[in-house]
Amino acid sequence: MADEDTHPGMAKAWRPVHGPRPIAAIVPVVARTAFNRTAPGVAHLMEAWVGMVGPGLADVTTPRRLSQGTLTIGCSGPVAMELQHLSTELIGRINQYLGSQVVRRLRLMQTAATQTRVQPTPRPSRAVELAASEAVADLPEGPLRTALNALGRAVLTESASRLGKQPRTEC
Repeated sequence: MADEDTHPGMAKAWRPVHGPRPIAAIVPVVARTAFNRTAPGVAHLMEAWVGMVGPGLADVTTPRRLSQGTLTIGCSGPVAMELQHLSTELIGRINQYLGSQVVRRLRLMQTAATQTRVQPTPRPSRAVELAASEAVADLPEGPLRTALNALGRAVLTESASRLGKQPRTEC
């Protein structure tokens, strides 16, 4: 039996020489290579970054590394200055989101400024305007009807642009 294929902590007599291997024997090897590239804490931070810091800051910052309570954030120079002023609040929001005191300090690393492309909001088609108006036709005139009509136009326009289809006319 070859000992070099056996993962540390796995009973050598238990692993079959030929044939299927238990998944538990392979997961640590696969996970180790993935976590060497990105630490699990940073992977979780990157996944939930927009929810933690908000879309405005998430567009111009990137969590890079989390080590011994220090979170390294990549950002451009002007954003770094803003983050220094927001550091206490930002650390609080991140730790609240994670549910424990994981981050104690921020380290800001200057990176090239990223330019986000702002996509223009598509204008609602005539069909969208009619569908939204029909949906709120039974409501009395007033600010609620106006707000719901605008919301309906926005939702129908967004879904039509994502799907590349014409909106439904009945609601």
